[in-house]
Amino acid sequence: MKNQTTRRTFLGASGAAAAAWTGARSYAAGASANPGPNDVINLGLIGCGARGRTLIIPQFGKMPGARFVAVCDVNAKYLAESRELAGGDRVAATRDFRKLIEDKNVDAVIVATNQQWHVIPMVAACQAGKDVYLEKPLGQSIGEGPYAVEAWRKYGRIVQAGTQQRSQEHYQKAVELIQAGKLGTISEVRVWDYENYWPGAGSPPDCPPPAELDWDFYVGPSPFRNYNPNIYYNYGYDWFKVAGAGHQVAWGVHHFDIVLWAMQVNWPKKVYATGGQFAFVDNYEYPNTFSATVEFGPGPVAKHGFLMQYTMRTGGRRETRAHGKCFIGSDASMILDRAGYSIVKEVPRGEKIVSTGPLINPEATVLPAEDRNRHFEVFLDNIRRRKQSTATPETLHYATAVGHLMNMSWETGRAIAWDGKTNQAADDPAANNLVLRPYRAPWKLGA
Repeated sequence: MKNQTTRRTFLGASGAAAAAWTGARSYAAGASANPGPNDVINLGLIGCGARGRTLIIPQFGKMPGARFVAVCDVNAKYLAESRELAGGDRVAATRDFRKLIEDKNVDAVIVATNQQWHVIPMVAACQAGKDVYLEKPLGQSIGEGPYAVEAWRKYGRIVQAGTQQRSQEHYQKAVELIQAGKLGTISEVRVWDYENYWPGAGSPPDCPPPAELDWDFYVGPSPFRNYNPNIYYNYGYDWFKVAGAGHQVAWGVHHFDIVLWAMQVNWPKKVYATGGQFAFVDNYEYPNTFSATVEFGPGPVAKHGFLMQYTMRTGGRRETRAHGKCFIGSDASMILDRAGYSIVKEVPRGEKIVSTGPLINPEATVLPAEDRNRHFEVFLDNIRRRKQSTATPETLHYATAVGHLMNMSWETGRAIAWDGKTNQAADDPAANNLVLRPYRAPWKLGA
């Protein structure tokens, strides 16, 4: 997007709802631009939905050397609940994220909103000298990614993407084994997301938003649409274009991040996707049954390139490992998910398949809580050490883009030949119109 903006534009844009900055606490010293090893890190949370209230506040809140000093949400009910969880009256509260970012008591900002509100607060926080924990995915379209990456680099802040699998030890081991060639020549990676949402959420009509919700602010930079209960309170936000882009982006970003990391590639060459509402019919705007084939060119791990097959369905789970990936090599194959990994030897040509044990024993089937939430600890440690995470806005951009390319193919009905260097589809004006979805006034994009 050609529109550029300054910090003043971000923090003073007209037309957005103003909000009172409610709070009785005061930290006289204010926030430090670079908290040291012995400093308490003051956190501000933007987005107090289910993840914010049930995971982020409880987990960060119990970590030594960190405390919440501010919370923000456009839902007054969630805001009040989160303020109480985070510390009560000593915690400031607002429905306007700009107020939180301006607060000099805040060292680091956690962005846990829906994805249409990921890039703007992240960029504004960097401009204000704050470190950022940014939940995935990166944004509503591929074109937002370069702005986030530019701001991260320009302002030199610690920005950690919420692709938490990177901090889990068994994923790190798995990537090491793949890159060391333990599977032989990898020609294909299969990725899947399976759920059972049957019979679906139905198709309730649009209606006025609940009194506690500032719907216009929630829609934010997305094209305005009327409130529908399936978007907000029925957990449909990932499935409507105002706030999401389907499971292929919301869940897929975790898988794609690991695949790109393990295979040491950034961009696919070509993507083709298809799907529809084959399991049931509701008013969701993305398919409930979806499949994509993604072609990658030669890289450090796959010298001849490889295919990635992605499948998603919400009409039947069946598999015991509902979200996972399988790296298929000439010597062995690896199945990898959050429960662990296992490697099984390949059967040479001419031999029969027989039941054999894994080449490497599977990891523990249930990971300890400290491993699942290690990513939060890594963020605080990186702030103190002034060390950038391996989960950066750039890696998040690449991983999110794969899902967006699938959607671009699905929307245009044809394969997308992608040039990652120019951020454009080859000879495809219709696809390129989807690279950057326009922002609704007064919101603008720039670093």
